[in-house]
Amino acid sequence: MTALVAGGGIAGTVTALALHRAGWAPQLFEAYPADAGQQGAFLTVAVNGLAALRALDLDPAVVLAAGYPTPTLVLGNGAGRRLAVLPLGGPDAEGTTTTTIRRADLYAALRAAAVERGIPIAYGKRLTGLAEEPGLVTAAFGDGSTATGELLVGADGLHSRTRRLLNPDGPAPAFLGLLNAGGFSTAPVEADLDPAPGVVHMAFGRRAFFGWSTAPDGSVWWFANPPRKDPVRPGEFTPQAWRAHLLELFTGDAIPAAAIIRATGEVLGPWNTDDLPRVPVWRTGRTVLVGDAAHAVSPSSGQGASMAMEDAVTLGRCLAGRPGDVPGALAGYEHTRRARVEKVVAYGRRNGSGKTAGPVGAAIRDAMIPVVMRMLYRKRDPQSWILDHRV
Repeated sequence: MTALVAGGGIAGTVTALALHRAGWAPQLFEAYPADAGQQGAFLTVAVNGLAALRALDLDPAVVLAAGYPTPTLVLGNGAGRRLAVLPLGGPDAEGTTTTTIRRADLYAALRAAAVERGIPIAYGKRLTGLAEEPGLVTAAFGDGSTATGELLVGADGLHSRTRRLLNPDGPAPAFLGLLNAGGFSTAPVEADLDPAPGVVHMAFGRRAFFGWSTAPDGSVWWFANPPRKDPVRPGEFTPQAWRAHLLELFTGDAIPAAAIIRATGEVLGPWNTDDLPRVPVWRTGRTVLVGDAAHAVSPSSGQGASMAMEDAVTLGRCLAGRPGDVPGALAGYEHTRRARVEKVVAYGRRNGSGKTAGPVGAAIRDAMIPVVMRMLYRKRDPQSWILDHRV
């Protein structure tokens, strides 16, 4: 049977691979041209996401070959005080750990796997409508073309057209009061950096949150989360003004943020940081949502890509386990996934809220984090419910 996958990014491509493994004939429909790059700087694939890749007969060492292991987090504040050292996941039973990779590299590796398995990819196909009839669903695209299959998967991201079609009065993405920026250093960083491999540093600066790690090639990968009352407007910042704004935010902090930004040729962003309130309708008889289209999580969770990978494996297994009963398989998929992903969305929102604390809140936070983390990690990793999950 034919599955139409709207969205050729990470979620859509992994879903197509899962459907192919389940015996379906998936077709990918990507809204952007073939030469369009993936937005964003880099992301983390946690050990639960790596396990999902293995379930699709994909070797994480191959898919994430362009990335590097990041199993440890050092958390500090703008005064240079170390607040906690925390595990980020791994090594798992196969010896792999949470891995950081450029978004474009992960997308390219997944797309190559789809091409190798003979999955067709059509570009410039932005979904505009859908129509279901007994046993079939037809997708309409902005270029006037249509495609028909037994299943339509909406993997079209945070601003999903599929979600809006299923939820005409449903929720819109919610701005979390943070902007996002990032980049990769292209010159020597004039600051003392921790040379230990696999360590991600994050710090609550006085005016913005900053994270960085040193890649095996010596470049520094970084992100920043400036607080913001309202979403940023397209074109509001020129590249020069955005760089200057970030440098001003970190002036006077005892962390290497400003030095890293100055050593970066292209500062990416700004992007708004959003998540998605509870989506009432995930599915109809022949259409279903996956990834950010169903449950966009804050980047503060570190789980966006991994949740999409778990979705894909779960959907594939539900369809394989109920051959001929697509509505029943989609109901099983939602039943299996909804509670978990909504819990992860809430977890990511809580993590992000600490980045926007005022002076009094920041003082309380910095005093409490060392105590709370020692208590939480005394017996087991409190994130184990996320990281140890296997589909």
